[in-house]
Amino acid sequence: MKRILSLLALCAFLALPGFARADNVVATEQVRAELTAEQQSVEPGQSVWVALTFTIKQGWHTYWSTPGDSGLPPEIKWTLPEGVTAGPLQFPPPERAAFGEFMNFGYSDHVTMLTELKVAPGAATGPVTLLADTSWLVCADVCIPQDASLTLPLTIGAAATGMSTPASAAIAAAREALPKPAPFPVALTRSGTTLVLKAGPGFTGNIENAAFFPNGEGVLNNFAPQAQSLDNGTLTLRMTAGKTATSPVDGVLVVENAGQRVGYAVNTPVTTGPIESRPFALVPLLLAAGLAFLGGIVLNVMPCVLPVLVMKAMSFISRGTIDSAALRRDGLAYTAGVMVTFGALVGALLALRAAGDAIGWGFQLQSPIFVAVLGYVMLVLGLNLSGVFNVGGNFGMGQELAAKGGVTGSFFTGLLAVVVATPCTAPFMGTAIGFALTQSPLEAILIFEALALGLATPYLIVTFAPGAARLLPRPGVWMDRVKQVLAFPLYAAAAWLVWVLAQQLDPTQLAGAMAGFVLVAFIGWLYGAAQKANTGKGRAWSLGTAAVALAATVALTTSLKSMPAAGTETASASEPYSVAKLEAARAEGKPVFINFTAAWCITCKVNERIALSKSDVEAAFKKAGVVYLKGDWTNRNAEISAALQAVGRDGVPLYLYYAPKAAEPVILPQVLTPASVIAAISQ
Repeated sequence: MKRILSLLALCAFLALPGFARADNVVATEQVRAELTAEQQSVEPGQSVWVALTFTIKQGWHTYWSTPGDSGLPPEIKWTLPEGVTAGPLQFPPPERAAFGEFMNFGYSDHVTMLTELKVAPGAATGPVTLLADTSWLVCADVCIPQDASLTLPLTIGAAATGMSTPASAAIAAAREALPKPAPFPVALTRSGTTLVLKAGPGFTGNIENAAFFPNGEGVLNNFAPQAQSLDNGTLTLRMTAGKTATSPVDGVLVVENAGQRVGYAVNTPVTTGPIESRPFALVPLLLAAGLAFLGGIVLNVMPCVLPVLVMKAMSFISRGTIDSAALRRDGLAYTAGVMVTFGALVGALLALRAAGDAIGWGFQLQSPIFVAVLGYVMLVLGLNLSGVFNVGGNFGMGQELAAKGGVTGSFFTGLLAVVVATPCTAPFMGTAIGFALTQSPLEAILIFEALALGLATPYLIVTFAPGAARLLPRPGVWMDRVKQVLAFPLYAAAAWLVWVLAQQLDPTQLAGAMAGFVLVAFIGWLYGAAQKANTGKGRAWSLGTAAVALAATVALTTSLKSMPAAGTETASASEPYSVAKLEAARAEGKPVFINFTAAWCITCKVNERIALSKSDVEAAFKKAGVVYLKGDWTNRNAEISAALQAVGRDGVPLYLYYAPKAAEPVILPQVLTPASVIAAISQ
């Protein structure tokens, strides 16, 4: 009786769903897995096809060899007799399946995967048993890893060669359904972030649906739509390139018509083409330009820009008399300087985008050399305002660019205002810039020039409005005091840029950059001493020493290179952003808050201080179980650039909140308050 009871218990245990046991069929609650062969026997020197077939419960799915944005492909580990080898697992054409903002590649209902087993000519004959340790992932709202040890009897020998099995017809059909080499030309062209596939000519009739499935991760933005068109037998798919869309690209082109799906194997190099222009959408273009114009006006009160503009205003206060015509020329020259500089920046950005670089607005601040030079400029301007030296005089340095009038001075004041205004995107600018960089080059230039016009407008009004200049106070001793006070915001800007460098450089390189700041101050002092010297010998000594110090500064600056990864320390309450961490948290049903920031973004740092670091916000995060991820864009990071682009943005700050099971993230305002963050989490 004990033996009978033990046997019954063992049988019940073996029947539990998902238990891996030796058989050619195993069934769980979600998947029925079966291992079959096309023939009962195979002759030495020949091959036989073996099929792994999944019958999947409705509402569940498994995955292709490249699963897409999440998932795992099925795998088989074979245990075979001597002389028998197994080829790779071959998959039929997959399907696209969207889940929230993710796109998976896989199968539902039924799928048959094939493996070709080859028998060596000298293999021993007789009956053998094939063992396939199989694992797969089946998903619906949850994902369940499953496995089974499947066995299959087979005879090696000539006597029974060719004997079919009940699965022969199904396996033959599955072989026919495997992707085939494309019988027509296939070309891939990358234009900025767009990857264009052209297949044909060779298609006849209609194509109901077509999709390209890349082998490998990161080739495409999988969730982005694939726009298709058919012209004279040539199929065109326009897709969004991923961070690894480099030549060559391997994958499967699946074409569906009249209920039949055909897969074509593709392996082709990627060529670079011009960015495709799109038709103007007048209303969105005008809206983006309007937002950019407002953002440009707001830039005038940024702490680095305001002193430059006040200095320029003081330059025509100091004239004592108002020359309306000269003021108008100054205003136009300043506006020209702003618009030309913005045009040059957006031109460089679009050129890099066309070459495939994943960059966004403020990209120049990702270069430590540029940050250091900008810091030197802020320090030099501050020393000038403090009276250490005067630009101009008898040493051939020309007209004082930021403090005197004249067309040249006004033009370069506009240039300087743009350079110091780009570290971060002010309110109203983020949406407009993100929109601009997804449009044609002409539309992007128009939007950025609207931003430039907004930056120039306040100064332009002062120089053109009748009588506006006469409302300004008369020159006097107070001007020197104001000028000296205005030096300190510039010193603060230089100190902030040093802090940015500390995020980009290792300690040794940072020491070099700090030495550069000291040398720049030394050069300014020497130049001032030369101006005050009463003898030619004193002037020559001062200028010669300054030249040597300048050469040393240039040598130090050109040696600065950013670290491979951003060095900003992450707060204890946050984790560094990655797509894998986001997917893992969302798969567990956790809410996620993402802070895309950069060390050179003032708005970002203000938001972190006045909102994200507040105790009530931290308590709300903890209470809701929010996973806080921080994406540091101080140095170039293709993964973060792709995340920004996915929501139509190209600059920081950007704040996203993913509620549990929400299909799309909530985009928070660029200027945060504790109340706005808590409200987003509560909703």
